[in-house]
Amino acid sequence: MSQSGEKVKFSDSAGYVGFANLPNQVHRKSVKKGFEFTLMVVGESGLGKSTLINSLFLTDLYPERYIPGAAEKIERTVQIEASTVEIEERGVKLRLTVVDTPGYGDAINSQDCFKTIIQYIDNQFERYLHDESGLNRRHIIDNRVHCCFYFISPFGHGLKPLDVEFMKALHGKVNIVPVIAKADTLTLKERERLKRRVLDEISEHGIRIYQLPDADSDEDEEFKEQTRVLKASIPFAVIGSNQLIEVKGKKIRGRLYPWGVVEVENPEHNDFLKLRTMLVTHMQDLQEVTQDLHYENFRSERLKRTGKPVEEEVVDKDRILQQKEAELRRMQEMIAQMQAQMRMKPGDD
Repeated sequence: MSQSGEKVKFSDSAGYVGFANLPNQVHRKSVKKGFEFTLMVVGESGLGKSTLINSLFLTDLYPERYIPGAAEKIERTVQIEASTVEIEERGVKLRLTVVDTPGYGDAINSQDCFKTIIQYIDNQFERYLHDESGLNRRHIIDNRVHCCFYFISPFGHGLKPLDVEFMKALHGKVNIVPVIAKADTLTLKERERLKRRVLDEISEHGIRIYQLPDADSDEDEEFKEQTRVLKASIPFAVIGSNQLIEVKGKKIRGRLYPWGVVEVENPEHNDFLKLRTMLVTHMQDLQEVTQDLHYENFRSERLKRTGKPVEEEVVDKDRILQQKEAELRRMQEMIAQMQAQMRMKPGDD
């Protein structure tokens, strides 16, 4: 009986234990805790990276950004700018961190411009490894880079040498998603030709980009078709705009030209919706690949360098924990003895 006098109902269905409800429990816990995701955007200046990110998440991540002049850009080194925003939609919270890389590819000599980016990714892995090895592992903030949108210029005839070098240097550390920027500067035929060229060059140079997982056989046909379309759309050719334009009585985000309007969220005009769908529906998979593949590779290499195999490191951590627990028990016993002695003293008089 509950305090209010009402009977609490428990399931007594024959042949029903109740663990079928476990996914709902996981869902409730995840929603309460919220989600963390880190997205890196890399590409030359002027390709519309900031505009696209603001369009994707309907927010303004760069309200007071300083735009350097051409003379400054020549001498500029790559910087790392991480902006974190809390987004809430229908009760679900997302802590989104967008890591921008202003200065990438701007200098005359761009040979070492991606070393800063590699160092940043490694630093986040290092921090996570340190937190994971600590005693308080329940509240680790995950700042590891889960996905990298790599912006490819629409004005060339495929990948530049810098594009190839960058992707080859980072494909073992992060999930790379190639994006063709400013797709409205290309005709449909030019767009398809550039997509094929980019994919051929990625294959030719042995670059490993993020592969969307196949839909399971028990998934519905609509999801299977969506997965097939998304896979066929890589690299995504996109347009970004934060400007609202009225078309046939409806306000839409797009770009107004003398010959008409390019709609950001129209799949016939560009792949913006497909890119957003890919990011949202495969966010969990991007995190899992980061954890199980990229982070584990880093962790193994890191532990090899310190001269200890992974198994030894785990044993060391367990031994330290056991020592700490034993020390805690000894202190608790000492406190209990002192309290017992203090209780006995008044009686001795």
